[in-house]
Amino acid sequence: MEHLYREAEKLIESVFHVKLEDYGPYSGSTSMGPFPSLDLSTFESLDGEARKKAVAGTIDHTLLTPDATPEQVERLCAEALEHSFFSVCVNSSHIPRVSDRLIDSPVAVCAVVGFPLGAMDSEAKAFEARKAVEEGAEEIDMVMPIGLLKSGALHETYEDILAVVESARVPVKVILETCLLDTKEIILASLISRIAGAAFIKTSTGFSTGGAKVEHVEAMRLAVGENMGVKASGAIKTAEQALAMIRAGANRIGSSSGIAIISEL
Repeated sequence: MEHLYREAEKLIESVFHVKLEDYGPYSGSTSMGPFPSLDLSTFESLDGEARKKAVAGTIDHTLLTPDATPEQVERLCAEALEHSFFSVCVNSSHIPRVSDRLIDSPVAVCAVVGFPLGAMDSEAKAFEARKAVEEGAEEIDMVMPIGLLKSGALHETYEDILAVVESARVPVKVILETCLLDTKEIILASLISRIAGAAFIKTSTGFSTGGAKVEHVEAMRLAVGENMGVKASGAIKTAEQALAMIRAGANRIGSSSGIAIISEL
């Protein structure tokens, strides 16, 4: 995989006339500092409740289905508060409700943007992100323009991500939809997200042909080092799966099965 990174690095530096070594860690902040990670070296020594709390603090408690009702969103928020999940992640139309419900709580508010295809106009994505932030979103998970990246339109991919980053002015996670990409494309998308100023890269929407895989997370972490966060999402339903993603380099887990995950610890 290292040789694919070197190839991608050389291509990015050539196309964008940059030196990746000049791009240090993400310069913004997140609700818990730059990129809090679960300390696996001490995790096994924790008791059951401490394990649950540690893993819960990495989870974006998620409900993104098109038929999600206001009552289900309310319940999602109540569960996040009860179990101390990192955030509640919902479609942007639900952000006013979630923001009101979680006000003055430690649980962050996260909106998805350009979801789930990423194929809409960049200005529309930027507008959706800005409106979500105005209504209380503290993090934005945007879907990148997958087809543009795959066609080799690297500048256009960068501009799409940059438009959302500059409009949102809160931490942005770029959803790569790794099930549709080969390893070199995953690395390229990760590097483009880095130079566009995103805070995180994220594996999946959960609405395509597959979810997070350990090898995808490893490729993403190789690409960005410790300079960005990595979020694994899509088809993560068990504690074993969540911990495997964290061992591979994920700082954050996106799942609609957060309660089931921590109940297994």
